[in-house]
Amino acid sequence: MAIRIGAVRVRRGVTNNLHALTLSAAASLAILGFLLYRGVQQPGDGNAPRLFMYCAAGLRYPVEEIVQQYRQRYGVQVEIQYGGSNTLLNQLEVARVGDLYLCADETYIRQARSKGLVREVLPIAFQTPVIVVKKGNPKRIAMLDDLLREDVTVALGNPDGAAIGKITHDLLTAAGLWEKISAHVTKRGVFKPTVNEIANDVKLGSVDAGIIWDATAAQYPELESIKADALDPGASLVEVGVLSSARNPSAAIRFARYVAASNAGLETFAKHSLRVTNGDLWDENPEITFFAGSVNRRALEPIISEFERREGVRVNTVYNGCGILTAQMRTIQQNQDKTFPDAYMACDVYYLDNVRELFQEAVNVSDTDIVIAVQKGNPKGIRELKDLTRAGMRVAVGQPEQCTIGALTKRLLEHEGLYDTLISGNVVTQTATSAMLVPAVTTNSADAALAYATDTLGEPGRIEVIRLDSELAKAIQPFSIARSSQHKQLARRLFEQVARSREIFEKSGFHWRLDASGEREVPAEKP
Repeated sequence: MAIRIGAVRVRRGVTNNLHALTLSAAASLAILGFLLYRGVQQPGDGNAPRLFMYCAAGLRYPVEEIVQQYRQRYGVQVEIQYGGSNTLLNQLEVARVGDLYLCADETYIRQARSKGLVREVLPIAFQTPVIVVKKGNPKRIAMLDDLLREDVTVALGNPDGAAIGKITHDLLTAAGLWEKISAHVTKRGVFKPTVNEIANDVKLGSVDAGIIWDATAAQYPELESIKADALDPGASLVEVGVLSSARNPSAAIRFARYVAASNAGLETFAKHSLRVTNGDLWDENPEITFFAGSVNRRALEPIISEFERREGVRVNTVYNGCGILTAQMRTIQQNQDKTFPDAYMACDVYYLDNVRELFQEAVNVSDTDIVIAVQKGNPKGIRELKDLTRAGMRVAVGQPEQCTIGALTKRLLEHEGLYDTLISGNVVTQTATSAMLVPAVTTNSADAALAYATDTLGEPGRIEVIRLDSELAKAIQPFSIARSSQHKQLARRLFEQVARSREIFEKSGFHWRLDASGEREVPAEKP
């Protein structure tokens, strides 16, 4: 059997070899184009960064407008290579050069991420496949079955090259129509490498109908769209990814932020009939506020430092006891202050629950144990919780209204029936944050402290740790993004930086709770 690709008919038995040859040539062109772009100084460049982007062909018109806007505002040149999303993915996998990859369907970004080709990802818009015909619909096509008529010629996307081709294949297969329609296309139609070529064939009358994205159809006034129930589930998310090969990640991320900003690039995508996502507001030098419980500080500080460096942004991090932090949030909310945090990583879910309605769905990142910290050599012979109630024992605990360790300690001691006895007799200090508990032992202000295991790592030669056999002796650290944040996507990428940092958390004494890949994503909101 032969398949017609463009104006060429090719037998199935040789398509793999031709695909390999085409891919090799295309990858060579990609590398050559990148090297020429990097190597040739163009007039007016100055010291502005220069970027190279792979872009799905169907998004050419809005992307070129955005690139022109960005160059006029900031002097940054962006060279673009267009093609089918899968073809571009294959090219960048071979070439491993360039800065950005903008694809027509999130499937290809997932593949690129799994292959280590893409780092940061920003959602842009949604588009859905439709049947497209010439204005006036001269063949009176109304449904997918009409594409099988003998008097109808059809163009489809090549499933191995274009996003529209793959999604069309998957949707028609699910509807039980792929074999029939693809055979009809082989006999009386054409497979195309990009969505624009399908649209142009229908526009020029080379074929009677095609299946393309609704957003692409809207860019051709000579065409009209026909919806089909079997195609509606194919709504795809357009995303832009920053490549791992980016030579200047901050410049690449900055441009990606502009492309995906609600008051910048997304306005242009919306003008071209794409259903845009809820993007961040554009800010040349954005800042976000991040509230974090004190227990997280040891792990978070190097993570945030690396995030700021790569993104070229500022994270204003406030560490404190979670009771204090949540009280601050309530005050900010009541005063309608704009300083409400964009993200919050609590010491435990207990203190996220207190402000749950102000945040989106949380993800549990890690956990740590609550232990008894005692002086080196354990001179008081402490072995279990009830030993803390012995006469003359001096104990340090957290203040339950101010910090999570205090609230969790109270819950634990109440469960063991020890709270009232300990508080009324042996507690000599109640601290506002977990960070102050271990120092109470090392300075001999207390004989023992109920502290996080992570906080004991800083004094390995001066204290000993007594583990507690209780399910309640544990704190779970959740990460969540504020509903009110104007920088949700930036906060989302901060979470992803945290989620890539399993080794840092485990070295800081935490147990990892995310999945084995070490990375989860906050899903983009649909319009």
